[in-house]
Amino acid sequence: MSIYCPTDPPSLATVLARIRKKKEDYARYNFTQTQGRALRAFFDLAQEFETLENFYRVSVFVPKEFLGVDTCLYLVSPDSGMLEVICDSMNGLEICGMPVPKGIEIRDHSYEINDSFVAPIKGNRRLFVQHPIQKAKDVIGMFEVFPLSRLDEKDKLFFEKYANRIGYNLHYKLIVKQNVEHIKFVNTLVADIEHNVLVPNMRYKVFLNSFNKKLKEAKDIHAILKGKIDEHRQKGCPHVKELESAEKRMLALYNDLLAQYQELEKHYQNTSLFLESLLRRDHFEKGHLVLRRRMCRFKKEVIDPQLERYRARLERRGIRIDDLMGGIPEEEDIPLMVDVGLISQVYANLFSNAEKYCKEVLNEQGQPVKFIAYGREIINDFFGPGKSGIKFNVFTTGPHIPPEYASHIFDEGFRTPDAQKETRGVGHGLHFVKKVIEVHGGVVGYEPVKLGNNFYFILPLHMAIKEMGGCQLDGY
Repeated sequence: MSIYCPTDPPSLATVLARIRKKKEDYARYNFTQTQGRALRAFFDLAQEFETLENFYRVSVFVPKEFLGVDTCLYLVSPDSGMLEVICDSMNGLEICGMPVPKGIEIRDHSYEINDSFVAPIKGNRRLFVQHPIQKAKDVIGMFEVFPLSRLDEKDKLFFEKYANRIGYNLHYKLIVKQNVEHIKFVNTLVADIEHNVLVPNMRYKVFLNSFNKKLKEAKDIHAILKGKIDEHRQKGCPHVKELESAEKRMLALYNDLLAQYQELEKHYQNTSLFLESLLRRDHFEKGHLVLRRRMCRFKKEVIDPQLERYRARLERRGIRIDDLMGGIPEEEDIPLMVDVGLISQVYANLFSNAEKYCKEVLNEQGQPVKFIAYGREIINDFFGPGKSGIKFNVFTTGPHIPPEYASHIFDEGFRTPDAQKETRGVGHGLHFVKKVIEVHGGVVGYEPVKLGNNFYFILPLHMAIKEMGGCQLDGY
């Protein structure tokens, strides 16, 4: 089991400063022994009881049991922004839903009303995911303590801090509740996806097979028709020209339908591959990308199909596909053990970006050029002694990415200012590439090179198996 490490943790100096500040604060508060025990009991019981209902009970009954005062908990409705009665120390949850007493209102500071002291319940608004509180700002509720006659100034300070502790704990309770609801929803959604998306998509394969059979029948009929026309031509039939015209039209229609079938077949294969690899149940159940590796010819099964998808689009934008990086000869197409669907989407993202951002530049002879190139190379000992890697490159001509942005291009949601001006997007593509390659045990990167930019990823060579005179790479 891996240990969670935050990507941007506070510095040690910041943590120590906060600890020392808290130490000073508690010395200044000078809570009584009973008040200190009440706080510790609240913290312990807030963690012990999981449901919100029991948390509400703990919030109001701890002060009564330890300090002998009555309390009432009010929370701001996320829908209306108005206070609602939740629980008190005399009736428990039975008071929930009753009208809020006159004078009890939302304020961002403590106040006194009749025989009660009322403190705001505040929390960290960043923790609100689903229902932002607008009317109450950072106040999520109010905590009423009575009778006022039993409270001195130190008691009032204690209940202000106690109300804050309710707020912080309540936020996390709400997040847990929300996450449980989200998990239930995702599990239901996964079942719906399998039933309403993946299974119906498989039926298209049946349709395509039927379509292909009918095309073969049409081809057979055309052959029969052509043979009959030849017979009538030999017999000098006066209607031969009409029949030949109909035969040519039929052949043109057949070729057109065949071309459409081939396009549909390619689209189906690619869409099915992406649907299966993105929407598989394992991703949702495990909470991360789960690989289904199989041995494949990397160029033939991964790169070529995605390049064909984008070839026409690249050509429409005047982008040439070049072999500057040597390409990958068929005889050097090393088999790799990868998740074909996910790796295919890596190339789909890289070729899509190439289409968007490839720019014309001047070569060494001063001639304008605009092209992309792809290739691969083996890097010895990249992952350590005896652990080589295979580097896959996708190059595009254009100005280099400024250094201050280059280190962030694989971050979630990041887009350079120029990219934001030129094309629409959300900055997710390269981050997705990074996640897929890393779950394969590889790394991603960018490097400015002559005439443009190279985006690459490096996979461990031990994922490859290639027979070389009876030997296998890296012991395989």
